[in-house]
Amino acid sequence: MSDDRPAWARRIAAERAARDWSQRDAVRALRAHAPTELPADDSMIRQWKRWESGSLPSEFYRPIIAALFGTVTHALFPAPGRRDGNSEILAASGMETLEIVSRLNRSDVDNATLDALRITTDRLCSEYPFMPSEQLLIEGRQWLRRVVELHSKSLTLAQHREVLALSGWLALLVGCVEYDSGDRHAAESTRRAALSLATESDQAEIAGWAHEMRAWFALTTGDYRGVITAAQAGTETATHHSVAVQLAAQEAKAWARLGDRRQVEVALDRGRRLLEGLPHPENLDNHFVVDPAKFDFYAMDCYRLVGEDKLARTLADEVLRTGTDFDGTERSPMRNAEARVTLGVTAAREGDLEQALIHGERALRGDRQSVPSLIMTSRELAAVVRDRYSQEPAALDYLSQLQELGRTKPGFLPA
Repeated sequence: MSDDRPAWARRIAAERAARDWSQRDAVRALRAHAPTELPADDSMIRQWKRWESGSLPSEFYRPIIAALFGTVTHALFPAPGRRDGNSEILAASGMETLEIVSRLNRSDVDNATLDALRITTDRLCSEYPFMPSEQLLIEGRQWLRRVVELHSKSLTLAQHREVLALSGWLALLVGCVEYDSGDRHAAESTRRAALSLATESDQAEIAGWAHEMRAWFALTTGDYRGVITAAQAGTETATHHSVAVQLAAQEAKAWARLGDRRQVEVALDRGRRLLEGLPHPENLDNHFVVDPAKFDFYAMDCYRLVGEDKLARTLADEVLRTGTDFDGTERSPMRNAEARVTLGVTAAREGDLEQALIHGERALRGDRQSVPSLIMTSRELAAVVRDRYSQEPAALDYLSQLQELGRTKPGFLPA
């Protein structure tokens, strides 16, 4: 079959193959997810062949196919959703950063300035995946300080609530980057500040993300019951917001590490159903937006842990494809790193040490890293390498590299 098929057509074929299904098997499984009766098998198999050849399914079939493979429609059939934050600031307010800062020094603040601050906050949150953590931390803290100082200005009640919300989003961002950088204590303090701001401004979504951060912190430090507690608290707070999808994913990851496959599927399915019902995000780059492609990333982690290597490898390939631009630029370097670890784990389990180490070492090279998450997943690769290849010099070299990474970030030294 031609390699110039659309990415979704290649993925449908790969997902089917990962489950060892024939096309007839896939059609029969599809029926279980269809809301109405489908045509006869022979007709549907011809339809399936057309889909795998690159003929786009109708809008009726797209969500059914996505559900069949445990994902969401816009992950399998992407829709555009990227914005240029800097251009939008100028388009919306006509202000460069210098003018925004100048306006912030006035005794009162107009709505145009708040609009520019809102878009600036969105831009910073959108630069999380790829801006060097040191630079993003400096910028994030600077803008957080500027916004917090607005509390001393003359503000209407609505403006006061807006300033509290902007402070909350910036605190979430700063806390995430602090944790990525290995500063666990600062990150927890900032997270609590964000939760307090969310409570004061009655912003359930910000509160939900503060709970999600607590779940993430617990996951990377091995407190899996703590993940579940934090995820459930966040879901109760922000049930109808997109953060509930990520909370379900964190819970699924914890259940996977506790070895409960049934609860993994329950949590993933809850997140998938919620995400499928949400409107498509306007800005896929914002870290606090759950874009459809993230769901494949969550499932990849879970399937790797429960030993579903074919599914994990298929999803890792998809994460790398969607996280890399046509020119090779990595749009989602942190997700890509974990995808490479997943490919390394599956290769190691299959007896291919060379490929396992190629993927594992490449994952460690990225300029933009979430050190706790990278070490957590790399530890899983290290365990397989140590168990099966402990006498191989190349394996010992990789283990030394991983140990050195942990040593440079106190508090995150791998086992």
